[in-house]
Amino acid sequence: MTAPATHSAATSAARRLPLPGFIDGTLLTLVAAAIILWFAPSGMGRYGTYVLSLWLVMSVAVMGLNLTLGYAGLKSLAQAAFMGIGAYATALLTSKVGLNWYASFAISGLITFAVGLVLGFPALRVKAHYLAFVTLAFSTLIWLILRNEQWLTGGVFGLSNIPRPSFFGLKLDGALAFHRFVVVVTFLLAVVLWWMIRSPWGRAFTALRENPIRAASLGIDTRMYTLLAFAIGSAYAGFAGALYAPLVEFIDPSPFSLSQSFFLLLMVVAGGAGYLLGPFIGALLGVVLPEWLRFAGSLYLIIFAAIVMLLLIACPQGMSGLLERGWNRLTGKKEGAR
Repeated sequence: MTAPATHSAATSAARRLPLPGFIDGTLLTLVAAAIILWFAPSGMGRYGTYVLSLWLVMSVAVMGLNLTLGYAGLKSLAQAAFMGIGAYATALLTSKVGLNWYASFAISGLITFAVGLVLGFPALRVKAHYLAFVTLAFSTLIWLILRNEQWLTGGVFGLSNIPRPSFFGLKLDGALAFHRFVVVVTFLLAVVLWWMIRSPWGRAFTALRENPIRAASLGIDTRMYTLLAFAIGSAYAGFAGALYAPLVEFIDPSPFSLSQSFFLLLMVVAGGAGYLLGPFIGALLGVVLPEWLRFAGSLYLIIFAAIVMLLLIACPQGMSGLLERGWNRLTGKKEGAR
């Protein structure tokens, strides 16, 4: 797909509006992180490797929500529902139909892209919390379908024996092998998003978030970019679901409830909405930090909530904003400068 004809208008908007996130060195950071994560699970054991893999899978889902909310400024409470659609589509296609994982991965992304495109139409008419209500209703509807349509989804009993993919005949059934596969897929999806944010599309998304009226006056098709923000963000959730299903090898409706959508939203805010590396930091806080707090027993959720609250009070821009503030002080850069 080629960039829309509004290249010059989007570029003009970008020159007037600050682009959030650590633009310089982001790709190098992604490459370095992928190399570290490739070797990180050595000696960690099966469960530690699983937690790292789960962190990356959730990061993909948060990347999509970060595009929708952090860059385009559209509030969505349906990310877990889209993740559920991708997970169930992949599980059914691989375990029931017999398709390979790669075809199922692509189909899951296309399905969630199409559904996100349809769901994006209400975003053209309603704004702010009204849009959140629309996505909340959609999330509830999808969860009820997953729970009650037992003939298709298995209902509360779920779907089991979900196969893991192979790579050129190499089995990825082991925890370490599949983790490295997840690292590669996550890296590729992150690079695609990095390219997109730096392209005229990303600049148009940013202009749409900052000032839709000014963006429209510059010739940007705000309707099209609103729909694209929803559709692409939803597709990333579908991709995350396609990775989640073979990771856990059993799925039921509980991980895709409305509360999980709120949790994904918390990851975006805590990591830093509108920062390209924010989803990884937010997912780290949401997935890995609770594991580190297990020593506290039943108090770990209270400690986790207190840490997140203190973080957001200290820096409403999340961890990425806090890191950026520290970097600006070290380099003598003015606050707010990019």
